[in-house]
Amino acid sequence: MSDQWYKKAVVYCCDIDTFADSNGDGVGDIQGLIGRLDYLSRLGITCLWLNPIHPSPDRDDGYDVSDFYNVDPRFGTLGDFAELLHQAGNRGIKVIIDLVVNHTSDQHPWFQSARSSPDSPYRDWYVWADSAPSDRHQGMVFPGEQGETWSYDRTAKLWYYHRFYKFQPDLNIKNPAVREEIKKICAFWLQLGVAGFRMDAVPFIIEETEPGNANPPKDLDYLTDLRQFVQWRKGDAVLLAEANVEPDELVKFFGDAGGSNNRIHMLFDFMLNGQVMLALARQNPESIIEALRETPKLPAGGQWATFLRNHDEVDLSRLTAGQREEVFAQFGPEPEMQLYGRGIRRRLAPMLGGDRRRLELAYSLQFTLRGTPVLRYGEEIGMGDDLYLEGRDAIRTPMQWSLLENAGFSTADSGKLVRPVVDSGDYGYEKINVTNQRQDPKSLLSWFERMIRTLKEAPEIGAGSCVHVDVPVPEGVLVHRAEDSTGTMLFVHNLCTKDAVVDLSSVSAEAEFPNDILADREYPDLGKFDQVPVAGYGYRWIRMRRCS
Repeated sequence: MSDQWYKKAVVYCCDIDTFADSNGDGVGDIQGLIGRLDYLSRLGITCLWLNPIHPSPDRDDGYDVSDFYNVDPRFGTLGDFAELLHQAGNRGIKVIIDLVVNHTSDQHPWFQSARSSPDSPYRDWYVWADSAPSDRHQGMVFPGEQGETWSYDRTAKLWYYHRFYKFQPDLNIKNPAVREEIKKICAFWLQLGVAGFRMDAVPFIIEETEPGNANPPKDLDYLTDLRQFVQWRKGDAVLLAEANVEPDELVKFFGDAGGSNNRIHMLFDFMLNGQVMLALARQNPESIIEALRETPKLPAGGQWATFLRNHDEVDLSRLTAGQREEVFAQFGPEPEMQLYGRGIRRRLAPMLGGDRRRLELAYSLQFTLRGTPVLRYGEEIGMGDDLYLEGRDAIRTPMQWSLLENAGFSTADSGKLVRPVVDSGDYGYEKINVTNQRQDPKSLLSWFERMIRTLKEAPEIGAGSCVHVDVPVPEGVLVHRAEDSTGTMLFVHNLCTKDAVVDLSSVSAEAEFPNDILADREYPDLGKFDQVPVAGYGYRWIRMRRCS
């Protein structure tokens, strides 16, 4: 692919139903999102990732799809969606959507037909067993909320497999007809104009489930086949995958043994996310340095997608039990803040105690480390969470636009909102909203706009290499660099509270007219690089060399 636009993108993730309501029914919709595209353009994002948009009983925030070829009527129509693509394109914003094809809703016509008769053409589209499989109590994604992964269907008189909730029966990826249908789904949305897909639960999509086998084989070649199909339909379309797997398995999702990037274009960097959270908790960058050192080499074209907070919990499952407890102690000490024994169901601002310095530091780190940054809606203004809501819904509250009722999200009565707005405390909408921050040049929103503009002036970030610079540093300081044919950037981040001075004279010879292009404050000239100051929770983006 000649145009690897995704390597220089800034991705913004949002739920349509909690972003902006245009018709006052209490649910966000496509027209509301269209009305906020200028806001997103000003923020600087270049790719909009939409969480599930399809019709759904909505028992799992839309991930229980009942029709892959339409838009949930609560959000609008296909015509509205086509207009969204057009208006976003006018502003230079690409749109990708969730591709949720590991399972369907149990209300999907395919499953209703499959369970109705052994002669149904859809019977083999799902995974069945004649008797209760021995592994039915293993492999739950939501421990504590799921009791099993196989459930008995009284109509079919068979057991069906569901890696997730029992109302989400898994599709049978071994069935060629299912594979062809997934291609048709992709083709339909690509034809409408989407720029690609965020693929949900990829390791489970390619799992060739066998009753009684808790570790069935995975058909990675299916990803090669799907990539080829998508690429032929739209040359610059991108596949962004959720695959939280063992480190030695990651490269296999990018490409086969031949070494080419012929499978997934981008993977969410769960390994780095966990190590960044650990580093922030310890105020020590060693875990990030280790993550950079142990990064597997990706095939040309492969790219990581970085994030601090996404639409789910902070997943700490790749940390050791001891490391996980350290992060819990700092950022989620109360049981109601934790989820599934592995994660934290809070937004970043409350996790960091509302400390503006630490918020800037954390996002400066994310945006300068390897890969393409992904930002969750509301993080740019420091939104909080609602721990009174169940599970993951705590971080899925409506966007806080203004001081108007319901935070300007909707004109509906508050009792009719899809979820309540955060309306009290330090993160209530009267204190945290877009309107106030837009008018304040020193606000977090203004900082994000400035930071993203600066990022676009440094194309080597994300597209180039990212390596730790091994120089003597005070405790808590991380120095790393990004380098590409366009030039070289150097970054200094101080993860602890104490001011520090760093000796960077060993790399000063590489500098050509060096200068700070973004920093937490105004610093003195770099001089001979032998005494480079950085404040507690401070950061400096230093332009070393520009080639073009």
